[in-house]
Amino acid sequence: MTKFNKTLLAAAVALASTQATAAGFQLNSQSAAGIGRAMAGDAIIADNASVLARNPAAMALFDQKALSVGVSYADVNVEVSDAQMDFMGRTFELGHIDNAAEAKVIPNAYFINPVNDTFAYGFAAFSNYGTGTDLTPLANNHGSLGPNTIPAPADLLGNTEVTTVNLNASASYRINESLSLGLGLDVIQASGTLTRNSNILGSLVDVEADGWALGGIVGLAYEINPNNRFGLSYRFSPEMNATGDVRYLAENFDEINIPIADIAQFAGFHQLTEKFAVHYTAQWTQWSSFDQISLNEGDKGTASHSLKEYHWKDSWFLSLGATYDINNNWTVRTGIASDDGVVGEVSSLSIPDSDRMWYSAGFTYNLSPKSSLDFGITKVVGEKVHVIEQSGLGSTVNAFTESGATYYSAQYNYKF
Repeated sequence: MTKFNKTLLAAAVALASTQATAAGFQLNSQSAAGIGRAMAGDAIIADNASVLARNPAAMALFDQKALSVGVSYADVNVEVSDAQMDFMGRTFELGHIDNAAEAKVIPNAYFINPVNDTFAYGFAAFSNYGTGTDLTPLANNHGSLGPNTIPAPADLLGNTEVTTVNLNASASYRINESLSLGLGLDVIQASGTLTRNSNILGSLVDVEADGWALGGIVGLAYEINPNNRFGLSYRFSPEMNATGDVRYLAENFDEINIPIADIAQFAGFHQLTEKFAVHYTAQWTQWSSFDQISLNEGDKGTASHSLKEYHWKDSWFLSLGATYDINNNWTVRTGIASDDGVVGEVSSLSIPDSDRMWYSAGFTYNLSPKSSLDFGITKVVGEKVHVIEQSGLGSTVNAFTESGATYYSAQYNYKF
C-alpha cells in the first residue's frame, strides 16, 4: 500500500476519535447527577444507581434495589478558523466552519440488587466514547497554481459518525464495615460511518464498520464512617476490532484496529454538616496506549498495516463539587473541573484536542421517599489551538480550532 493510501485511511479512522467533549474521544456523561457536579465524587457518592458506571464496589453502600434511567444531550461545538493550505511555496485559503460537530443523545440505564448485607450485583448500559464531526465543506475548496487546480487535502477532512455502547455486569462483596470490593465485565459495541470525498477528487474513503470487544473494571470502597468515604477503580479497556466495508479506490479492507485507553479514578465524599457535603475526583486516562491505528486487508489476506502513529500523552481530569440539601424535597449541587488535552508534540486537524474547563450545576427533586428526578447542566470550554498537519496529497494545512460543549441531562431514580 502506498504512503498516500495509508495517510488517507489513517485520517479517516482518526476522525472517529474527535470531539467527544472530554480528553481524546472520551465521554464523561454517565448520569444527570454527575453532570450537575462535574462528575466530582461519582465513584463513591452512591446517591443513585449510576455509581455502577464508575465503581462496582460502591454497590455495597445500597441496602435496597435501585434503578436509574437517564439521557444526556451533548450540544457540541467545534469551530475551525483561518484554515490555509501551503503547497509549493504558495498559500491558499480554505475558509472556516462555524460548527463542525454533531449533537449527541446519550442514554443510560443502571440496576443494583443488594442480595444481602455482604453481596450485591448490578447491570448497566452507558457509553464511554463517541463523536460526530463534519469537515467536508473545507474539503470542497481548492486553490489555483497557473492552469492547475490544487485540491484541498480531502484526506484530512470529511464526515464521521461513531457510537459506542458499554454493557456491564458487576458484583460487589463487603469485606467488613469499612472495606468493600467490586468486579465487573464490560461488553463494548462500537459502530461508525466514515466518508472522505470532495467535488474535485471524488470519493476517497467510504467506511461502514462495527465490532465487539471485552473489557473489565475493578474497584474498592472504603468507609471511614457514614459521613466520610473513598472510592478507587480501574477500568481495563480493549483494542477495538471493527469489521465491515472499508473501501479506498480499488482496494478493499475489512478490519480496523483501534486501542482504547484504560481509566483509573479516585473519589472522595465528605458530609460536613447535616445538609452540606463536598466531593472530588481525580481521573487518570492512559492515552499513551493509543499508539497507532492499523488496518487489515480482508480481500488479500495480508498482515496488518500500521497506518498512523500517535504521540498522545496520559491525561488527568480533576473535579471538585458540593451538594446542599435545601429540604426533604430539593437538593442542589455544583462542580468545576479541569480536563487535560491529550495531544502532545504532533497535532492533528482531525483531532483538535485542547485543555478544557467544566462548569456544572444541577438539582434533585424527590417525588416520593422512593423516587426522584435529577437534572444537570455542564458548560465545557476548550482553549483555541493552532494546528499544523502534513497531508498525503503533498500540502500542509494550518488552522485554528476551538471546541466546547453544553451537556443537558435528566434522570429518573427509583428504590424498591
